[in-house]
Amino acid sequence: MTESALPPNTYDAEPIPETARAAIDEMLQSGDLFRYTAADASPVALLEREFAQAMGSRYALGVSSCSAALFLSLKALDLPRGARVLIPAFTFAAVPSSVMHADCVPVLCEVADNYRIDLADFEERLDDDISAVIISHMRGHTSDMDAIMALCDARNVPVIEDAAHSLGTTWHGRNIGTIGRIGCFSFQSYKLLNAGEGGIMITDDADLVARAIIMSGAYEHNWAKHLAHGDNALKDAFDRWQNKLPLYNLRLNNLSAAIIRPQLDEIPRRVRDGRAGHDYVASLLEQSPFLTVPAPLVPEERAPDSIQFNLVGMDDAAALAFAEAAAQRGVKVQIFGQSRDNARAFWNWQFIPGDVPELPQTRAMLARACDTRLPARLTRDQQNAIAEAILGAVEDIMGQVPAYGT
Repeated sequence: MTESALPPNTYDAEPIPETARAAIDEMLQSGDLFRYTAADASPVALLEREFAQAMGSRYALGVSSCSAALFLSLKALDLPRGARVLIPAFTFAAVPSSVMHADCVPVLCEVADNYRIDLADFEERLDDDISAVIISHMRGHTSDMDAIMALCDARNVPVIEDAAHSLGTTWHGRNIGTIGRIGCFSFQSYKLLNAGEGGIMITDDADLVARAIIMSGAYEHNWAKHLAHGDNALKDAFDRWQNKLPLYNLRLNNLSAAIIRPQLDEIPRRVRDGRAGHDYVASLLEQSPFLTVPAPLVPEERAPDSIQFNLVGMDDAAALAFAEAAAQRGVKVQIFGQSRDNARAFWNWQFIPGDVPELPQTRAMLARACDTRLPARLTRDQQNAIAEAILGAVEDIMGQVPAYGT
């Protein structure tokens, strides 16, 4: 591989749009970074309004992280202490952590080798005294939301969508995050919108968002700055909950909002380029008999910023050797179940009380599921370099496969 063909650094983010600079400079001059000091709409309030409109949702609340959004969602549902919350066993540690912070108990269900919830296992566990469900669209892979919502609606179980990886993904043309009762998104640096840290939750439920707003840190009557003219349902909910809820102070600051707002216009382009790049690299990886990229479900239009693929016909030693060979060729491949202390491997969530659950299907999937960043900004040459490095690493370990017909 020549120096010019070396794989790119996929951990660099896109530049923040120049249009953010004036707003940032103004705040640096004024020092006005707190969302509630502005007499009129603050950058955070404007972001909430614009994000809700873009998603087709009635309300949005900017907070300090997607984890904070998940936590506040559970608290806003007013679940009793010890309530059981069903989550997929393939997610990031922040999800069960949010459940624990909310004084609830995470219950894990199996995930198939296409990274989506095993519906038979989900349904069986859903009947076991479950008070709420968090659906993690992990790495942007959408589980069957038609089936999930039918099962949960029949049992009157509220659904929270962890859409940290799924901004821009649609299901039957509907934005992910608007299907459940609440949708939670991330603005962390590796996500579609980058503020370094930050998150936002969306909902159409006035009472629920009022509770979340107060608990996020809208003390005294700062919640009044969330009111739109004539929204009596939200005003009534604020009046109902004034002074009755604890404050967790998980607010988003104006500087982060000013960085995010100009990126909203970039969403369609990033989604389009990210999907095209993913599908192109997937088509190259699928040429190897030792790699498989699970296909999207029919109603799903993904917005990927990374690529996941499964190793086929490799034992543990070969899988580890493959990851090392890829690293030597300049591409980091994370095998979820093989990298030490991986926060996406459920057996490492030892903060959950009790024994590690027996989830053989998810454990087997994680042992061969690979993850490589593939941001939308990459050129075709850079995409080719990543695919060549991965395929070359497979060949290093498994040997050259004869071309078809030879």
